[in-house]
Amino acid sequence: MLIFSIGAQGQVDTVPKVIWKVNRIDLGTILEEQGLQTVEFEFTNTQDSVFVIRDVWQECGCTTVDFTRDSLVNGDSGVIKISFDPTSAAGYFSKLIVVKGNLLGAEDSLYLEGISIPYPSDVNRAYPVTQGVLGFRLKKVNMGDVFDNEPKIKYVEFYNKGENLLDQETFRSQTPPYIQISQVQQFVRPKERGLLMIRYDGALRKDLGYFEDLIPVEWENVAGSQIKLELIADLFEYFPPIPRSDLNEVPQLFIVQKEIDLKEISSRSVVRRSVTLTNKGHQVLEIRKIQGNCECLVIEAPKDQLQPGESMELSLVLDPMGRKGIDQRNIYIFSNDPVNPVQLIVMKSRIE
Repeated sequence: MLIFSIGAQGQVDTVPKVIWKVNRIDLGTILEEQGLQTVEFEFTNTQDSVFVIRDVWQECGCTTVDFTRDSLVNGDSGVIKISFDPTSAAGYFSKLIVVKGNLLGAEDSLYLEGISIPYPSDVNRAYPVTQGVLGFRLKKVNMGDVFDNEPKIKYVEFYNKGENLLDQETFRSQTPPYIQISQVQQFVRPKERGLLMIRYDGALRKDLGYFEDLIPVEWENVAGSQIKLELIADLFEYFPPIPRSDLNEVPQLFIVQKEIDLKEISSRSVVRRSVTLTNKGHQVLEIRKIQGNCECLVIEAPKDQLQPGESMELSLVLDPMGRKGIDQRNIYIFSNDPVNPVQLIVMKSRIE
C-alpha cells in the first residue's frame, strides 16, 4: 500500500491521517464510445480523531465525484468514486483530484491518467490498413523500447468492417511465450471500434536488439477474421541509476572510433575495417550482443569479456555487392556498462 501524509500538525507530524490503497490510477486506452469510466480510490482513517471528507476539488468538468460522507473513526474505511468522460479529452490525460478533510492540514492529491481516443469523422481514412474484416491505423504495431525489468503493454485500435459480432470469448492468438494478446471489450459489433491489449515480456524473450514478430490472430467461426499482426520492438537490458560516487567503479565501454567514413567504394570490392573497444572501468565488461542492420555486414569479436583496462579489435567486413548510392550501416553493441548499455558505430559510404 502506498502511504503518504496529508498534512502536518505543529512543527512535526510524521503519522499519516489517511492511508490510501493507491493514489494514482491508470485507465489505459479508452475509446470515446465506451462512455463514462469509473474508478474507486480506497482509504482508511488511521487517527484517533473522527475523520470526515469536507470537500473534493476537481481539475476540470470532465470528472464527477462521489465519496463516503460518513464520519469515520480509527480503522474505518471509505471510498472516493471518480467518473471520467472520455469525450472531453483527446490523447494522453492526467487529472488531479484534491481531497480535503476535517483534520488540521488534511489534504491530499489523487491522479487519474489514461489515453482517450475520440471517434473519427471519417472511419475509412482513420483506419486505412485493411486486414480481412478489420481496419487498422498502421501496418505494424510498434511496441517501442521494451526493457527486461517489466513487461510493456500497448493497446491497439481496430475497426470492425465486417458483418459479424467479435466476441472476446472466441478470440484466439498464436503467440510465443513472451507475447500475450487479448480483446479488451466483451463484444465489438459491426461498424464499431475495439481494442487489443498486447503484453510484451522482454525478460522472457531473453535477447537484446531489434526484433519483428508475425502473430496470427482470429475470431473462431468469423469469416475473414484470420489476420496476422506484425509487431516490432527494441529490447534493452534495464540498469538502475548509478550513484555518482560509483561511476568509476562500474564497467565502462570506450569506443575509439564511432563513425567510419569509407567515402567512395566499389560494389565489387569487400571492405574491411577494425574498431578498438576498451574497458575503462574497474569491473569486468561483458559484451552481451553485437547487432548489425544488414546481412551484408559481418561482425567478429575475439572475446565477449574485457578485464579492466583491456582492449580488443572488433572486425567489420562489408560486402556492398548489389548496392549503389549513399549507404549507412549501423552496428549496435550491447554491454553491461550501466551508464551506456547500448552504443552505436556508424559505417558510411558511397557505393559506385
